[in-house]
Amino acid sequence: MSFVSFQFIIFLAGLILLYYVLPKKVQWMLLLVGSIAFYTYSGPKYLIFMGITILTTYGATVWIESIWGRQDAWVKEHKGITREEKKAYKAGMTRRAKGVLVLCLLVNLGILGVIKYTDFILENLNGMFGTEFTPRNFILPLGISFYMFQSLGYVIDVYRRKYPAERNPLKAALFTSFFPQVIQGPISRFDDLSKGLFAQHSFNAREFYYGLLRVVWGFFKKLVIADRLAPVIASLTGDTDKYPGVYVIATIFFYAWQLYADFTGGIDITIGVARMLGIPVAENFERPYFSKNIAEYWRRWHITMGTWFKDYIFYPISVSGWMLKISKKSREKLGPALGKRIPVYLSTIIVWFATGVWHGAAWNFIVWGMLNCLVLLVSQELNPLYKKFHERFGFSNTAFWNGVQIVRTFWLMGMIRILDVYRDVPLTFRMVGSAFTTSNWGALSDGSFLKLGATAADLIVAGIGVILIFIVSCLAERKAIDQRMDTKPVILHFLLLLVLILVVVVFGAYGIGYDATQFIYNQF
Repeated sequence: MSFVSFQFIIFLAGLILLYYVLPKKVQWMLLLVGSIAFYTYSGPKYLIFMGITILTTYGATVWIESIWGRQDAWVKEHKGITREEKKAYKAGMTRRAKGVLVLCLLVNLGILGVIKYTDFILENLNGMFGTEFTPRNFILPLGISFYMFQSLGYVIDVYRRKYPAERNPLKAALFTSFFPQVIQGPISRFDDLSKGLFAQHSFNAREFYYGLLRVVWGFFKKLVIADRLAPVIASLTGDTDKYPGVYVIATIFFYAWQLYADFTGGIDITIGVARMLGIPVAENFERPYFSKNIAEYWRRWHITMGTWFKDYIFYPISVSGWMLKISKKSREKLGPALGKRIPVYLSTIIVWFATGVWHGAAWNFIVWGMLNCLVLLVSQELNPLYKKFHERFGFSNTAFWNGVQIVRTFWLMGMIRILDVYRDVPLTFRMVGSAFTTSNWGALSDGSFLKLGATAADLIVAGIGVILIFIVSCLAERKAIDQRMDTKPVILHFLLLLVLILVVVVFGAYGIGYDATQFIYNQF
């Protein structure tokens, strides 16, 4: 069930009505039933995979917590033991807890690996060794990467004793299956989401209004901008021999806004729906196209994914025993200056490789991850030179230089991201190269761009939509939109919502049967 479908609107209206009419103590139960119904709509068979994740993570967290409970009780009962005895006992219990954690991770990541990466592995084996393994063509369950990573983060947090395990299996199931975010995130943490998810909520007109406004804003991004640009991207990448040079530059620009409008539009709907229900959900974007460098960009783009990889992969690897040994050897062999960098380099490379693989079972995603890693590491190493350069010429904090950095970062990230569009590594590099070697700028004025599946009116509407996003982002960069709106008359609130709804209805681009295209990130 797509967020931008009539079925979803009817489903959401009915659920919200029941949510505020039924007794507050059953609100979370209604959300669980609604979440299961929502996910079942995409295919009942996919519930099996989600069910396995729910059962294994619930069992693992309860088991791990019982191990820590027995440890605490034993230590309390044996106050007279030596420090070495206490340490030995704790080490044994830690091994047990870690064993449960590893088993849970293996089961869930094993399922994800088999479904998502089997064909990729078989295709590469066939290419390398001439074998003839038959692709399995597994269908990827909707949102499996998102809900699985969210659930595994919960298990790891319980193992780290960040908070106790949820003893109610139905509440644990709701955390995994909560319908607004199950498809494309954000990837929430249990201690953050559970506070609102299981609380009792009275109707709050202010929160409901801003939630509804956020939902309609998400519809605007998706239907007025992203879906209007989708046919253009499909044409530009459908026959690449016809569209080198300036068309590649246009592809980078159009896809940057299509992806941003599509992904942030979906997240806006997620956060808006949750807010209408009184449940806070983490922000996933903070105006990333205002970033001055790639490090800042990744602090603003897909925030919950970045923090997940940082907290559960980068930091554990950085302080692991084998990494500490590598660090020690590196300092001895290469000296302190270079030696201390090796663990950071290795951890960063592993994280970005995992990030690329998470996005998709294809070499273009792996290369995408490695290019991001390369630019980040090179920028980090050159940072002292940047500082000296700025100190020498003294224009680093000017509005002009900030604008240059923002434009530079936008196009740099766009060129790396284009691997997601062409989906072929050699082809992508050839096409990007043609942008610098093929001179066909006349296509911008001879009407060629009006033969790409979009009329002049389509491009104008999408362009105005992008400008509106830019204006709203500039306003939000200084002060949150809801804080700005709180001081305005009620009639202005009503008119803003009404106008936005009319714009979506009138200018929205719809697919066959008046059903919008799927969100790009649904495939992950």
